[in-house]
Amino acid sequence: MRVVDAKRLERGREKAAKARVTADRRPYFQGVAQARYVLRKVFRLVEDEAKRAGLDPLAHQALIQIYGSSTGTLRVKDVAERLDITPAFASSLVKALVARGLIATKRDKQDSRVNWVQVTKEGRALLHRIDEQVQFHVDYFTRGLSSEETEAALSILMFYAGVSLGPPPRKAE
Repeated sequence: MRVVDAKRLERGREKAAKARVTADRRPYFQGVAQARYVLRKVFRLVEDEAKRAGLDPLAHQALIQIYGSSTGTLRVKDVAERLDITPAFASSLVKALVARGLIATKRDKQDSRVNWVQVTKEGRALLHRIDEQVQFHVDYFTRGLSSEETEAALSILMFYAGVSLGPPPRKAE
């Protein structure tokens, strides 16, 4: 596991943020390029492993979103939101996953129009198998990244998420 210097990471985030509003935005776009490279590579590795396991990448993402939610359950409309798809498409996706035995649905007790979905034991086992394969490939990929490449990607991700590693702002007294 690589350890990054938090101060250097924060300096990289600040440099990217400043460069974004200057005439020469190249330092910002260098970080964006690196972050997108890392994300795209990892996402492709995940999608490839899902396909090898016989699962459409979007269905895999649905399982991850449901299983990874705070309660382990989501409403169908929440699945749609988390996947950035229409509720009708999410409903079709849920039906296909139910048919495969990877998720189960349950009607809401207060509102019978609402369906809650939860990953089944079989769905969890499939997610675990895919994740084990993904981890092997991601570890191999990330070992090939330099510290500078890793920090550039992380700095942009921090910028995108609105996160700083600096001390919290002082409250006015």
